[in-house]
Amino acid sequence: MGERRGEGTVVTPSAEFPPLGAEELDALRRIGDQWRTAPGRPGRSRELPVDPTLGRYRHPPTPTRFGRLASIELFRVSEPGEEQPEGNEPEELVATEPANLPGSRLGRGLARVRRVVLGPPLRSSAVLYERMRKLVALPVLSSDLLSSVAYGPEAMLTVLVLAGSSALGLSLPLAALLVLLMVAVGISYRQTIPAYPHGAGSYIVASDNLGSVAGLSAAAGLMMDYVLTVAVSIAAGVNAVTSALPGLTRFTVPLGILVIAVLLAGNLRGVRTAGNIFAFPTYAFIVALVAVLGAGFAHAAGRGFAPLPPPHVPAAEGLGLLLVLRAFSSGAVSMTGIEAVSNAVPAFRPTEWRNARTTLSFMVGMLVFLFAGIVVLIHLEGVVPVPGQTVLSQLARRSLPTGPWYALVQAATALILLLAANTAYNDFPRLLFFMARAGHAPRRFLHLGDRLAFSNGLVVLSVTAAVVFVAFGGHTESLIPLYAVGVFLAFTLSQAGMVVHWRRHRGAGWRRRLTSNALGAALSGLVLLTAAFAKFAAGAWVVVLAVPLLVLLFHRVRVHYRRLNRALALRPPEGTAPPAMGTAAPGDRGAGPPEGEEEPQQVRHLVVVPMARLNRASLRALAYAASLGQPTLAVHLAPEEREADRFREQWEAWGDHVRLETVVSPYRAVIGPLAHYLEALHACRADLVLTVIVPEVVLRHRWYRPLHSQVEQRLRRALRRLPGVVVTSVPVHLPE
Repeated sequence: MGERRGEGTVVTPSAEFPPLGAEELDALRRIGDQWRTAPGRPGRSRELPVDPTLGRYRHPPTPTRFGRLASIELFRVSEPGEEQPEGNEPEELVATEPANLPGSRLGRGLARVRRVVLGPPLRSSAVLYERMRKLVALPVLSSDLLSSVAYGPEAMLTVLVLAGSSALGLSLPLAALLVLLMVAVGISYRQTIPAYPHGAGSYIVASDNLGSVAGLSAAAGLMMDYVLTVAVSIAAGVNAVTSALPGLTRFTVPLGILVIAVLLAGNLRGVRTAGNIFAFPTYAFIVALVAVLGAGFAHAAGRGFAPLPPPHVPAAEGLGLLLVLRAFSSGAVSMTGIEAVSNAVPAFRPTEWRNARTTLSFMVGMLVFLFAGIVVLIHLEGVVPVPGQTVLSQLARRSLPTGPWYALVQAATALILLLAANTAYNDFPRLLFFMARAGHAPRRFLHLGDRLAFSNGLVVLSVTAAVVFVAFGGHTESLIPLYAVGVFLAFTLSQAGMVVHWRRHRGAGWRRRLTSNALGAALSGLVLLTAAFAKFAAGAWVVVLAVPLLVLLFHRVRVHYRRLNRALALRPPEGTAPPAMGTAAPGDRGAGPPEGEEEPQQVRHLVVVPMARLNRASLRALAYAASLGQPTLAVHLAPEEREADRFREQWEAWGDHVRLETVVSPYRAVIGPLAHYLEALHACRADLVLTVIVPEVVLRHRWYRPLHSQVEQRLRRALRRLPGVVVTSVPVHLPE
């Protein structure tokens, strides 16, 4: 789990190893008591033929006779300055960095390339320092939010212009409503941060206050939001590049895939490193937009702020309520990313929630200033959307017509749009972490990579976004209808959850906070319904269908983990159970399924060795089986009676030291008959543990594999599904 520190939460590498609960600890003690009473168990279990601390083999690295390089120690006990164990506790071995290197030459080469691209691995203790200060967190977490003003106003105008040039005058009142929505939602998330300082925003808030289904719906909306953030941002960024360099238009898809790869590599280097890399484009974009707005308003002031008439555009649709609502919901995509700070509170330096709330305030303030300024300047300059050139590009050409400034503005816009996806790279893996911790996502998303980044989540986000980007050909217009529904579903559920939160926890000023959250929920819900209804046929149906399917998937994952946890949970031995639970008769001990046994004296073995032919590999497996001192059975499958007789003669020549059973397989199959035979053996004695020892020839080079049938691997896969069966292999290594 995330480790609680102060008022925030630190995500630690130990999250994938949750501690035992009180009941399981009690059961563990009772099981241990039974182990201590096993005959001969204490002394025999602690006597080892080798020193496990590797102390007697540890020596200082010195150059050898056959090489100039010193040998490398792969393990150590401790280092100067580290906390030493107290009392007589044994020292712990610590794997050094070279111990992580693969054994093969190819693997070591790939590891070196990985180190050059991603950097050296970071120690687990460094997770406390992989935080962002506000100066870095502001551009990293606001890149998605601020970059959306590059295409949000244009998306609103694209809908309004369908009713002709005269409808463009509605852009100002619609922008005023959107500013109100931005402020309301921003204030709501400011209240969410201190109330839920552990992050994961909408998912945690909705789950805690509205129930599991609402929480999973918010998570589904957020996940789609993050995937589409990457796709939309990169599509808009590539569009900005091709607006300035039309010759690159045919390379739209390859350019987008390349940017996704760069973002993945940058974020795999770790949170702090990625923040330092991607902070500059956001600040450059802010400066560029302020320059455009300043120059544009200066030109407008020279003519007394008289609006220029827009070019005449014939009406393609009638001006009605539905078109106005569509324009409003399209412009609302300028708010995407406003929830990023509340999802990434643990990524801030202490005090986490206070720094996060300050950062959010600056973000919302800059969003309102830039969005309102661009819409007003569009109105004053009479700009309308045209194919092949963005509205922001037109404003830059008019405001900064001479010098290199237009090219710099377009470069800054392209950079922020391309790298705005970095916000999703910060929040998507963290959301999966919290979902995995609750059992609603695969546990592998709890794992921190060697750079203390959620590598699995980053890869999933990159692959999914690349698929969406390619499927839509990199066209922003096709993706925005999918975008708004998922974003505002999460907004609505989060704000509704906060309304319930304040009703439950009636602290000082709770009515004021409840009112602001209710206003945010109502406005977000209006945008959600409008976007889902008005843009259903344009692609929003994908999100409407995908959200319940994702919720069902998350629920099934949770059901699986609950079933797994129940099956693997520790239980006290039957003989030590409390009287209220009942006790089993002494004669029943050990009669149940072997996979339910947890005490060594309950396990009864039968060792089975499949024998294809008598050679060094099979005899080595047989010798290993006999050395265990347990009842041993050899099984040979023959395609016909004559071959079975011949094998028995060879067996008798060997000495018949182990009981042999031959099974004739007239259809020449091996895996199926052997698996069914072992299943039948297990059915006869359900209390037996069948230990199947398989000889396995280890090939030194992969290109030799087609020369072998790989029966050993196929047999292991077939037997793995049988309960009460343990499969192990005795490797035989071929000489060079």
